[in-house]
Amino acid sequence: MNKLIKSALISVYYKHGLTPIVQRMHELGITLYSTGGTQTFIEDLGIPVIPVETLTGYPSIFGGRVKTLHPGVLGGILYRRNHEQDEKEAVKYGIQAIDCVVVDLYPFEDTVAAGGSADEIIEKIDIGGIALIRGTAKNFQDTLIIPSVNHYAALLNILNEQQGASTLKQRKYFAKEAFEVSSHYDSAIYNYFKGENNGSLRIANRNEHVLRYGENPHQKGSFYGDLDALFTKLNGKELSYNNLLDVEAAVQLIDEFKNCNPTFAILKHNNACGLATRANMAEAYEAAFACDSTSAFGGVLISNGTIDLQTAEKINTLFCEVIIAPNFSDEAVHILKSKPNRIILTRKETPLLQTSVRSILNGYLVQDKDDATETEAELKLVTEKGLDASEINDLIFANKLVKHTKSNTIVLAKNETLIASGTGQTSRVDALNQAIEKARHFGFSLEGTVMASDAFFPFPDCVEIADKAGICGVIQPGGSIKDQLSIDYCNAHGLAMYMTGVRHFKH
Repeated sequence: MNKLIKSALISVYYKHGLTPIVQRMHELGITLYSTGGTQTFIEDLGIPVIPVETLTGYPSIFGGRVKTLHPGVLGGILYRRNHEQDEKEAVKYGIQAIDCVVVDLYPFEDTVAAGGSADEIIEKIDIGGIALIRGTAKNFQDTLIIPSVNHYAALLNILNEQQGASTLKQRKYFAKEAFEVSSHYDSAIYNYFKGENNGSLRIANRNEHVLRYGENPHQKGSFYGDLDALFTKLNGKELSYNNLLDVEAAVQLIDEFKNCNPTFAILKHNNACGLATRANMAEAYEAAFACDSTSAFGGVLISNGTIDLQTAEKINTLFCEVIIAPNFSDEAVHILKSKPNRIILTRKETPLLQTSVRSILNGYLVQDKDDATETEAELKLVTEKGLDASEINDLIFANKLVKHTKSNTIVLAKNETLIASGTGQTSRVDALNQAIEKARHFGFSLEGTVMASDAFFPFPDCVEIADKAGICGVIQPGGSIKDQLSIDYCNAHGLAMYMTGVRHFKH
């Protein structure tokens, strides 16, 4: 059933986009009620507006904390039209009908994000606005709620195209939007008060991007977040579900090398198939590509520095899905855009989430991000033999990578280059054998290579295999009750082993 707007209450924080709405309402003869700054805004337009105090009998009190929390306002919103008892009570108590409410809440999240003081943040918790939103949405059979500035355009369309008469379908849609706004707002407030303490899980993100499909074509998929805050897209098709998983893995990995010499990584199915640090980006790319030129096909590429023309010319011979860098030279962009579907992203300096959430069974797993990155000072030499500075640097390099590789995993590295990795294996021995076989397949010598493990060795079998393959040093967390067996083997055969005390499982 269509409902004609005869009266409207407008109380908004941000006034941008409000002028044409107010002007059109005035043209349609809609009675306007308002409060505070919004009332002044409407009056400055030369449009008649009735102060909400005429409905409540009270001025704005307690520094503006109480303005609309009154039966004269909420009653006019909530009473059911064509309901005999409600109609009688509205007449008895002098309740004026309010058919439409336009609200834009105090910017609580923006105030928190801007580093506002505790008092400033508390004062941005909207009370009256939330009550108006929920009350109007509840009575959607009779009233129309416009719950945020993001919905102004839709309201203006109703005013212009439908002469202010909304359909039941429209009112129900806006009621749904209203409860989304209030739910998101309350979740943000709850999370602020919760801080680092344990409590209920509240995730509210209204930025839905519907994807072509999920992990597979028969699955639906969406991304909730603000990609525009993270990247500037220079070219290519829309990111897919699987692209986004690889982009996440790529960004997390390259951040380990943020302050290093030019570093380039190539990822496939969330694991690095190429990684190298060199004197310039072109050389870093060539070395990363040589790690596994087969898996690089269709991969996601990322660098920790500018991609220049020389690097772009080398990349352009490879089919790849996504290229990410903090900067691209103009000449590089021109070259890389030659493939219209190739996604090119310039990364912005935007913080990433520090908490991961995964749905399992009938609930969720939540954990802090693994932000432990071991330095040379934190390494503990547990064998008689140690490594030189260059080899220790390779240990650090390999350990950064093992942290971002699916468990069980072994990473082999030399000269700040990924030689090979064994990923996602059910045993550490299998992971090591996979890495050795892959390294040999691509023609790498393992002499002088170092090995990183994401977890401890329960038996000395891995160090024995590594020794026979020519590997010279090992970095691992330690912590097995049989650590000494591996240490003894290393001492007997001239291997160096360093322990970190930090495990890096990734599942």
